[in-house]
Amino acid sequence: MMTTDRCEAQLAQWLQSAFEAAFGNDVPAVRVQAATDSRFGDFQCNDAMPLAKALKRPPRAIAEAVVAALPLPPMLDKIDIAGPGFINLTVNAGWLAEQAAALSAAPRFGIPDAGRGKTVVIDYSSPNVAKPMHIGHIRSTVIGNAIDRLYRALGYTVIADNHLGDWGTQFGILIQGYRTFLTGDERDALTIESLERVYVQSYNRTKEDESWLAACKAELVKLQQGDPENRAIWQRFIDISLAEFNRVYARLGVGFDLWRGESFYNGTLPETIRLLQDKGLAAESDGALVVNLEADGMPVCIVRKSDGGFNYAATDIATVRNRVAEFAPDRIIYVTDERQQLHFRQFFAVCAKLGHTTHLEHVWFGLMRLPEGTFSTRQGNVIKLEALLDEAVRRALDIIKASDNGMTDAEQQRLAEDIGIGAIKYADLSHDPQTLIVFTWEKALALEGNSGPYLQYAYARISSLLRKYAERVPGRDPLANALTLDGPIEKDLALRLLQFPAAVQRAADAYKPNVLADYLFGLSQAYSSFYQQSPVLKSEPALRDSRIRLCAMVAQALREGLTLLGIATPEKI
Repeated sequence: MMTTDRCEAQLAQWLQSAFEAAFGNDVPAVRVQAATDSRFGDFQCNDAMPLAKALKRPPRAIAEAVVAALPLPPMLDKIDIAGPGFINLTVNAGWLAEQAAALSAAPRFGIPDAGRGKTVVIDYSSPNVAKPMHIGHIRSTVIGNAIDRLYRALGYTVIADNHLGDWGTQFGILIQGYRTFLTGDERDALTIESLERVYVQSYNRTKEDESWLAACKAELVKLQQGDPENRAIWQRFIDISLAEFNRVYARLGVGFDLWRGESFYNGTLPETIRLLQDKGLAAESDGALVVNLEADGMPVCIVRKSDGGFNYAATDIATVRNRVAEFAPDRIIYVTDERQQLHFRQFFAVCAKLGHTTHLEHVWFGLMRLPEGTFSTRQGNVIKLEALLDEAVRRALDIIKASDNGMTDAEQQRLAEDIGIGAIKYADLSHDPQTLIVFTWEKALALEGNSGPYLQYAYARISSLLRKYAERVPGRDPLANALTLDGPIEKDLALRLLQFPAAVQRAADAYKPNVLADYLFGLSQAYSSFYQQSPVLKSEPALRDSRIRLCAMVAQALREGLTLLGIATPEKI
């Protein structure tokens, strides 16, 4: 089975031999890449140009000598020289058809088993307890889940951990507000919305009333010291929040292996601080305990505040220690927004000083903003994530109902969920994670162009074609048909199919699902061109059967790729 990266490597190896046959063994490594213009070939090598000075010959003369040095390998139909010395390579259509067919028959459409025997922990989503998830959580959740899926597909043992914000100062504020601002009936019928409301009320009062702030701190101390009543209230906050979160995650198709909040590591914090002190890494500074990172080009990392409380750095260092001891991962990946970059660099540096060799990776993403600026729970200008999903589904349902589709109401509702939520996910995943996104309904719910619905429709259109083929040729598996590539547009489609495994690998290596999204969009566009120019069901039987197999292979790649992005692939739209 050959993929484009292996094809490039094999062609580069042959060309290296040709360069050496013509000019000796001191020739630097040559490179082959996909052609920038398919009119001139399938692959190209441009290395004759940089060698001109060293070899003291014109680039075209170098290219001519290379081409004449060795006979063509079986995989090539021809080799041409263009311009000042570009070497253009055209692969044999029969060979290409064999490689594409082998890829189609491979598990997961040839995704390499690169991660077998390796473990990765992925820390993503991580909402705060007692607050509804808002659109600011969408990026960490869908980017993290796509990376999660990519690594599982590559054979890694993945541990997805939802590191909940379930401890800290906000719970003193919240408990005080819970006791004061809610009636008995409201406490009995407690909801996450009421918790958010009283948190905002209580937080705002801390800014105006020092006695209120002191009361909040007192409630926090009671919680930290294990007061049974405050612990029971806190646990209720968590239970209500998890029920809310799980409802949203179910709609998004997101799941986790672990739900370990900050509180899980609370008991290990004193030991972590002692370890830092014993190793001479932490020292007192203005009453706080800090690790000096000046030599690493960073400010000090505070691990214990002047009031004796532990902060996020201490918790995150303790979390690394726990994960390394329990799972022995090869890498730990954190998916959070850009504002936390310094924090992660600091505690990664501290972990390295403690002797941890596990690779720690911070995958940061740009913020999502409203057109008028950032949003904040405290300011009350957030869009709830579930409201976003509801609106996406409603808009998709309006479009579905406007078409003559013959579906039942239940079928239309299921399809609206797939399309609406797919649109929201793809609107995020099709961007480089590090870009800032200004959220508007129009952009998020675009149902045309480079969008989730466009790719879903491409898959559904092929599914419809396969159903029509099954009616005409009952009992025959399209993927068992002989494959021949009739013309350049079919070769281009087959070459794009060979790129699928490498696109998955590149997306995982770069922690950028948009690499895969870009590939899928390009494949869909290539298929659209093929479909417009190449009759399938109306062709004579042998050509029809070959083309329907090519269509089925495109559907395979689209289904695998969209699934890796967490996007559904409905058979009918």
